[in-house]
Amino acid sequence: MRDLLILAIVCAGALASLRRPWIGILLWVWISIMNPHRYAYGFAYSAPVAQIVAIGVLLGMLFNARERESPFKGPPVVWLVLFMAWMTISWLLGMDREGDFAQWDKVMKIMLMTLVGLTLLRTKLHIFAFTWATTVSMGLLAIKGGVFTLAMGGNYRVWGPPGSQIQDNNEFALACVMTIPLIRFLQLQPGWRRHLMSLWMILCAVAALGSHSRGSFLALVAMGVVLWWRGNKRVMNGIALIAIAAMLVAFMPEQWADRMSSISQYQEDESAQGRISAWWTAWGVATHHVFGAGFNVARPDLFALYSPIFEASGVTHAAHSIYFQVLGNHGFVGLFLFLMIWATTWATASWLRKNGRLQPESRWAADLGGMIQVALVAYLVGGAFLSLSYFDLPYNIMAIAVLAKVWVLRKRWQTDPALPKPARFIPGVGTVPIARPAGGGR
Repeated sequence: MRDLLILAIVCAGALASLRRPWIGILLWVWISIMNPHRYAYGFAYSAPVAQIVAIGVLLGMLFNARERESPFKGPPVVWLVLFMAWMTISWLLGMDREGDFAQWDKVMKIMLMTLVGLTLLRTKLHIFAFTWATTVSMGLLAIKGGVFTLAMGGNYRVWGPPGSQIQDNNEFALACVMTIPLIRFLQLQPGWRRHLMSLWMILCAVAALGSHSRGSFLALVAMGVVLWWRGNKRVMNGIALIAIAAMLVAFMPEQWADRMSSISQYQEDESAQGRISAWWTAWGVATHHVFGAGFNVARPDLFALYSPIFEASGVTHAAHSIYFQVLGNHGFVGLFLFLMIWATTWATASWLRKNGRLQPESRWAADLGGMIQVALVAYLVGGAFLSLSYFDLPYNIMAIAVLAKVWVLRKRWQTDPALPKPARFIPGVGTVPIARPAGGGR
């Protein structure tokens, strides 16, 4: 039954994309982040659901020329395309072109669909729908993880969807933390139950804690401090945040506290030493190979060459850092391009915070800019200790910032198509059409 339901949604969405290709982008977000087919137990588990949706979107773009715009809508997009080109060169000149093809293919699909989204999305309805799709896709997983943590007393680790980029507990936890500012942005908009959104954010934090990930704990602390600082009622909000944090930390078991306290004892921690070994290796690869090693640096021959502590353990490790992961994969040029994506996204969000306030119609964009920066703080802090360089979520956040800036710059509240009645209220965007059955029935 579950397999049939997933396949029915995918096929219906793909068919709808032939006429409204932007709908397929929302479906792609759901599949790529949430991986719903991985929770099925039959034919849907391995079905090419993402390819079905992508084909529908691309055909819809072909058939509906008026739905398309240039994806080059801001500096982050330019840096993204340059990064894609450099990664392709790095893969072609890497140490294992054939072995790295699957990862290159996966990364290019993610970033290509980001560009397709930038091509198709333009109205306020599009931006909010894309934001909701991104937030809900990750947020539902966080709710599941948060409930599991509470039910099990925090004694068992929370893991991400099987077969996904966030299957590992560390990466899943960071994605949960990055989702909290997006929920907060939606909570700031009219038309939603604020207490339910607050509970949602708390469950995201609980899921992150339940992963037992030290990197995500640091990201959660950094994100919480910036979120508090950006608020209006700092005293009241500060008291509330401290009270919630104290209750959550007190709830977690002793082994969780012991693991978090080991952050300051990295010299004695085997996992931390493995990361340092991987960082030394990534640095050595980048200093000797302009284009990096390709998508796989966790190779015994490279660790033996560049890690000063490899001989003691004889074990290779993933980089567990977005910075050293990109550095080892694509060299210093690749790292520079990667960092410029996020630097220009931060600048775009700053522009939204400043200019979104100038018109009543665009004040939501100021809220969005602030929360995007909070999400970036979580990503850039937590990412220092976690491998999440190529996951969809941060690139979706980048696209949302770019789309919102274009919307404000072009004053699209004056040109967005009117939303017909009858309609229902969608939080933050206003009304969207609801199809009535033929014959005028209710």
